[in-house]
Amino acid sequence: MPTIGVKRDLLFEALGKKYTDEKFQELCFAFGLELDEVTTEKQMLTKEQGDVAAAADASEEIIYRIDIPANRYDLLCLEGLVTGLRVFQGQVKPPKFEFVEPAQRQVLKIMPSTAQIRPYAVAAVLRNVTFTQDSYNSFIDLQDKLHQNICRKRTLVAIGTHDLDTLQGPFSYEALPPEQIKFVPLNQTQELNGVQLMDFYSTHAQLKQYLPIIRDSAVYPVIYDANRVVLSLPPIINGDHSKISLNTKNVFIECTATDLTKAKVVLDTIVCLFSEHCSKKFTVEPCNVVQTDGTTVSYPELAVREERISVNRANAYIGINEPASRLADMLTRMYLEAQVDDKDSDTLKVKIPPTRHDVIHACDIYEDIAIAFGYNNIKKSLPAFMQIAKQFPLNKLTEQLREQVAQAGFTEALTFTLCSRDDIARKLNKNIEALPAVHIGNPKTLEFQVVRTTLLPGLLKTLVANRKMPLPLKLFEISDVVVVAENSEVGARNERRLCAVNCNKTAGFEIVHGLLDRVMQLLSVPRKAANAEKGYYLEATEDPSYFPGRCANVMCDSVIIGKIGVLHPTVLQAFELTTPCSVVEFTIEPFV
Repeated sequence: MPTIGVKRDLLFEALGKKYTDEKFQELCFAFGLELDEVTTEKQMLTKEQGDVAAAADASEEIIYRIDIPANRYDLLCLEGLVTGLRVFQGQVKPPKFEFVEPAQRQVLKIMPSTAQIRPYAVAAVLRNVTFTQDSYNSFIDLQDKLHQNICRKRTLVAIGTHDLDTLQGPFSYEALPPEQIKFVPLNQTQELNGVQLMDFYSTHAQLKQYLPIIRDSAVYPVIYDANRVVLSLPPIINGDHSKISLNTKNVFIECTATDLTKAKVVLDTIVCLFSEHCSKKFTVEPCNVVQTDGTTVSYPELAVREERISVNRANAYIGINEPASRLADMLTRMYLEAQVDDKDSDTLKVKIPPTRHDVIHACDIYEDIAIAFGYNNIKKSLPAFMQIAKQFPLNKLTEQLREQVAQAGFTEALTFTLCSRDDIARKLNKNIEALPAVHIGNPKTLEFQVVRTTLLPGLLKTLVANRKMPLPLKLFEISDVVVVAENSEVGARNERRLCAVNCNKTAGFEIVHGLLDRVMQLLSVPRKAANAEKGYYLEATEDPSYFPGRCANVMCDSVIIGKIGVLHPTVLQAFELTTPCSVVEFTIEPFV
């Protein structure tokens, strides 16, 4: 689910009303969104980079971070979000998008050589655009969000936006050997050819991830104007000659793609959302795209299609009983203009605008009705037929143990599944390379780099956050850890564990040992006798996380299921704790 960051004051100004954080959160929830975080640029930089000095000059203006459904491309920028919320509140009607025919259309010709690498291209023009710094930033950010979302990191679609007044049509989309492509990349001063460009950006923080898309190809895609000025080398970078600025008035938008449908969706989304900045709002100038077979196609399509749904069926699926006119009003608030069919009162005619490419089936329309009605307003009812079900055995055992451990005097904690590499390695005196940890491919913050392999770091962090509380502090958690498993279909597996920590002036090993005995008693697992084959017992061992000589494996039927012991002082110091702690952690899956 993508998350967008919008400036609170700018958002309220566009909405024409100020909200408290709580009220705006309620509005988002009613619209099917979630206000994820209220923060500032300074706080975000500090959290992501872990460097307070690097964020010293960052703005402290309030930013709302809002979670957007992955298929709602029309809400990925301030302009789309504001329009959607205003339509939802009934302040405005859904806008109608129109074509404006120029004296002569811009033409983009696709050459046959592009079939080797990225065979499709679409284009459009926005005329008489007025950019402010905020709308310019929003324009760039929308392209980034689309690239990461529907464009699948530019593998399916790459967007290029250009100052049309610096170019001369018609344009040609070609595929040439990299040595023959020479231009000055965006925000650079030195001319590079295709090969040099790959080397130049091989260490670039943002662009290096896109280089493999075309690097090994014999030809690279490139777009030229009539004077052989390079507009862009998709999907890597635009040329500096045609870069957009605050003074840009006419914007030429091109999208090259390996998926034509996705390219159409992306182009429709961009022109619809930013046509409101044109002098004549919601107008778009079409372009002619000449295909390799010589045929000409006009883009963007901005198609409006009509769907028909049954009022009775919509009510039945959702579990409500609303008249047709009320359902039509709800859909209009969700950016889907609807009206009752004159010939059939049970039928609604729904217009799907070019911004709502997420609506592909009648069930999508039913979902929008449910959102507009309010899920909390749907009355609960028993199903019309009997259901036979039972609780998942592992979850049932977990619930039973949670209650019993709490009755033993421990307080339950619920900690994050993701943590930093340091949390499970360095701070526990272990080597990250030796741990069967699942790593996040592109972590957003330093705090969430791997999936936890033990519950212990989360509980120790909880102790730190509550160290002002009176001793003893006794915490426990029964949750999943994830470990690498080569024989698993996905290469990893979940393991349900119980972890308990006792923090006091003395380590109190007997406390966690007593808890272990109590849990085993509840599980009907006897302590192993001298000659018995079954049962649990402790076996001395050494672990760098625990104090030497004060650590043991928890054995059950001669199999290691966990560890118990007193934490090493360096571990306590790494987690900023000053009082001794004893720990028991073991898997409960063998007892299901």
